[in-house]
Amino acid sequence: MEDVWSVVLRVGEVWVTLVFTLIVLPSALGVSLGISEAYLWVLMKTLEWATIRIQKGVKKPQPQIKTSATNGIIERDETPMEKEIVHPHRVDFEFSDIFYFCRKGFEAIVEDEVTQRFSSEELVSWNLLTRTNVNFHYISLRLTIVWVIGVIVRYCFLLPLRITLATIGITSMIVGTMIVGQLPNSSVKNYLSEVVHLTCSRILVRALSGTIHYHNKENRPQKGGICVANHTSPIDAIILTNDGCYAMVGQAHGGLMGIIQRATVKACPHVWFERSEVKDRHLVTKRLREHVADKNKLPILIFPEGTCINNTSVMMFKKGSFEIGGTIYPVAIKYDPQFGDAFWNSSKYNIVSYLLRIMTSWAIVCNVWYMPPMVRQAFLGTLSHGDEAGMYQSWPGAHARQPQHQQTSR
Repeated sequence: MEDVWSVVLRVGEVWVTLVFTLIVLPSALGVSLGISEAYLWVLMKTLEWATIRIQKGVKKPQPQIKTSATNGIIERDETPMEKEIVHPHRVDFEFSDIFYFCRKGFEAIVEDEVTQRFSSEELVSWNLLTRTNVNFHYISLRLTIVWVIGVIVRYCFLLPLRITLATIGITSMIVGTMIVGQLPNSSVKNYLSEVVHLTCSRILVRALSGTIHYHNKENRPQKGGICVANHTSPIDAIILTNDGCYAMVGQAHGGLMGIIQRATVKACPHVWFERSEVKDRHLVTKRLREHVADKNKLPILIFPEGTCINNTSVMMFKKGSFEIGGTIYPVAIKYDPQFGDAFWNSSKYNIVSYLLRIMTSWAIVCNVWYMPPMVRQAFLGTLSHGDEAGMYQSWPGAHARQPQHQQTSR
């Protein structure tokens, strides 16, 4: 028995040494050894092969389910009204004439374009994950074997590796910010806080097998400014912090997320608040105005949608983000769903379940676009400035996520 434990300890030592040497240390220094790039290249070739096999493997056409743009729960029929209503121009009325309009009304209520944005996007082609492509059918033994190998790789190798990296990153973040938070306010404290946030964010990105492409870096948010971005997941903050530090503003959480929030706020002027408390909202607005007035402080990171959207569109930005003043730096984050679903359905999964889901995906691949900075002009209203900065939809995210009976009671 002692020999078994000695072997286990030896294997654990080798495992931790390799993780620190090949992943943690290079990521902390901002250096890439090309492992992620090679893994992504192999993965892309495998998915391309799988797509070709699926296209060639279907020997006879299978009935396709007519669904909406995302995970449809009803079968839509796009037959024109003239073909469904018998004798549409007759004078007399039959009770069956209303069936077409009733069905269209039920379809619009049950599955409208807004609420679909709070469910995961359905892929056109299967990416060898069990949680995508609900209409997948058995194609061939070879493709099934590749899927089984993928399950073994993801759960037996990638998951332990990612849990190890996530544990190192989160522990380093909590311990590092708590230590830095004990220092008196000074430029040294600010510098060390930025180093801790940047280093730990890079480790956490590696824990997700993340590959991030940043575009237009000359437009990166500067100190004293406000960064507004679309919101898909809690890892949005990690994605952006991987390229620069921010003072974050957001909803206070409990559990693991709450522990991280309470630790990081000691070293960096993050602002966590309860959205339901009116007093908290007024206090947040005051603190943000003071923060923006100091051009030496980190840029503020705000997700004005108010909730997570499935990355297929952008919901209405809350006007409070633009009432603070200062320079606005719009940022767009787009995830590639082919490698993994980054969307967090907070009404269905807690943060730990969500992290386990993305850690058992292939990878997190995304593009970040820094858009030109904007300044609110005196003659522009809050809403018109929000339109310019990226307010494409007229529905606020937090409001649209609520059940219909809660919306109508307001």
